[in-house]
Amino acid sequence: MPDPRPHLGEPLALDLLNTRWNGAGGPQDLLADVDGLAIWLGAAGLAERVAADPATLAALRRARDAVHDTVTTGGRDALNAVLAHGRIRRSLTAAGPVAEPDIADPAELPGWLAAADLLDLLDRGADRIRQCAHPDCVLFFYDTSRNGTRRWHSMAACGNRTKAARHYARRS
Repeated sequence: MPDPRPHLGEPLALDLLNTRWNGAGGPQDLLADVDGLAIWLGAAGLAERVAADPATLAALRRARDAVHDTVTTGGRDALNAVLAHGRIRRSLTAAGPVAEPDIADPAELPGWLAAADLLDLLDRGADRIRQCAHPDCVLFFYDTSRNGTRRWHSMAACGNRTKAARHYARRS
């Protein structure tokens, strides 16, 4: 089954947030069931490493809520609780130094990776993590534009709708 989400390609933490969106029939949630989890794990490149099962689904939903809380309100406790499930283990192999996640419960791995990715995004530029400016859109993006003024997750979708609505409002 193809990924039904309207916006793909964001860093892992924001991609996890974008598992909720507003569709033609109202609010949608890719993580409503294990089938949607399997789609997300595949898109995130984690399908080979983690089972799409109820335990992983529950852990990933907790991580999504924690990432959302951190991005929207600056909360730290829930994100730190997700991060407490693992650490980075560094070692030297024949190929050279490696840094790998060390997670006791495999169900926690996807959420932990998303939380760790959020830390990297916050470190690179917290002010570039944005929610789409369209009033009906709940999607997030990382603004990679040169001047940092991107407002919509997609100019073709929300940007166009916003500009068209303003145009029609002026003409009325």
